[in-house]
Amino acid sequence: MLGFLPKPVIGVIAISLLILNTLFWALFLYIPALLKLIIPHEGFRVGCTRLIIWVAENWVAGNNAWMRLTQRTKWHVDGAEKLERESWYLVLSNHQSWVDILAMQWVFNRRAPFLKFFLKKELIWVPVIGLAWWGLDFPFMKRHSREYLLRHPEKRGQDLETTRKACEKFRYTPVSVMNFVEGTRFTSAKQKQQKSPYRHLLVPKAGGVGFVLDAMGDAMETLVDVTIAYPGGAPSFWDFLCGRVSEVRMEIHTHPIPDELKGRNYAKDAEYRRMLKTWLAELWREKDERLERMLAEAETR
Repeated sequence: MLGFLPKPVIGVIAISLLILNTLFWALFLYIPALLKLIIPHEGFRVGCTRLIIWVAENWVAGNNAWMRLTQRTKWHVDGAEKLERESWYLVLSNHQSWVDILAMQWVFNRRAPFLKFFLKKELIWVPVIGLAWWGLDFPFMKRHSREYLLRHPEKRGQDLETTRKACEKFRYTPVSVMNFVEGTRFTSAKQKQQKSPYRHLLVPKAGGVGFVLDAMGDAMETLVDVTIAYPGGAPSFWDFLCGRVSEVRMEIHTHPIPDELKGRNYAKDAEYRRMLKTWLAELWREKDERLERMLAEAETR
């Protein structure tokens, strides 16, 4: 533990270890990623994907190691024992900070299939990790605005087709498809702007979930509902690196995905869209109450 050092020094050490860990494992990841790119055989590519996931899990384990070295964070996690390695999960979580991703990797790594989430198409060009994301089969989405679609109606449905292609790859290896359904990080200003009915959450967006269940509903049986609370307030990434996050609370609840929500066309089925939005709204109502309880419990300790 390096808690005796000044916080900014801890932050510099932590980010240096993060960069070194990323560069080290990227070298091992690039070889199967490049082979996967140039050799089109499906079975060979599946084997490369498994090897890439193994490398990525070691990268997360390395991150967890420097977090133990530099942080004094107390972790309160309930429900992680229900996770299984050989499962196909739809993972939904509230979103407050970029720390959410590190927190989920801390808990999920080697307990559940590797977390994969949708990324903006432009992120494929990020140095070092862009190719890594591609090798891991992270779906890269080119989202079009409403105004753009009005001018180019032929582009409608492109996101769904991209999702379908991505999810086809997920059928060969167990996966945790991650979605921050609020679409952005929670702030009080955004909550007021949205007129959100929730105290600690923004209104969930059903589109991404609908596309995944449309494309892969027959293979995906379980919802993993993750609730993350920061009793000291949502931290910035730099706050976390500097060891200023004293406590993280997480509750994990697993539920069967209702059969009536699988394999239906979200873009064309208005009744399905209504059902899915109702289902998410109920999940979010329960999550809001859970967050209120989790924060209250932290205050009484």
